[in-house]
Amino acid sequence: MPDALRQLLLDAADDRFPPSDGGVTIVPPDATTGLHAALSFTAHAVVATDRTADDVAACGVNGIEGIHAADTLRALAGPGGWIGVLDVVLVARGRGTGGTSLAPTDRFDDHHRVAYARDLRTDVLVLADERGLVTLGRGLGGRTELGFELIDDRHGQGHGRGLLADTLAETPEGEVVFASCAPGNARSLRALLAVGFRVIGGEVLLRPVR
Repeated sequence: MPDALRQLLLDAADDRFPPSDGGVTIVPPDATTGLHAALSFTAHAVVATDRTADDVAACGVNGIEGIHAADTLRALAGPGGWIGVLDVVLVARGRGTGGTSLAPTDRFDDHHRVAYARDLRTDVLVLADERGLVTLGRGLGGRTELGFELIDDRHGQGHGRGLLADTLAETPEGEVVFASCAPGNARSLRALLAVGFRVIGGEVLLRPVR
């Protein structure tokens, strides 16, 4: 069967968004990771869940303001379920130029950034150089998801922007790359925007227990 969540995300990456009608779209849980999710776009909500439409409505979900409210997320996850952080979702496209210093490595296997990526994504690849590390894996809808971290607190020197630009250079030309960033993480968010990432929406990942 077609992966409705994947198509929705790829459409959004091309600025083909769900209608701004206050509505709610329900799709199955993610086939790649098994995760459930609550996604927000402009005046539209998307819920990846195995619940019925009536159940989702009873959780308080709506496309205007009710998708990421604390009570709504707890209702979707259940009393013992895991609720991830609220992230801004951004997209950019690979440039395919190569020629960077990034290389695959296993020396960061114990790093918290790598552990986080492997918990939420599949097929995680770690690239690194003297500036920091990048994780690339398959997330919601099988999308290519990026995470990054600088080494030794090398902030304020443009290394984050350089690391991101080089990652896009090492990604095949035209391939859509997604990044999720906490709204309050201004340093990372600014770096992503500076190299051409665009905001498409927001999301919270869920592992329900009911």
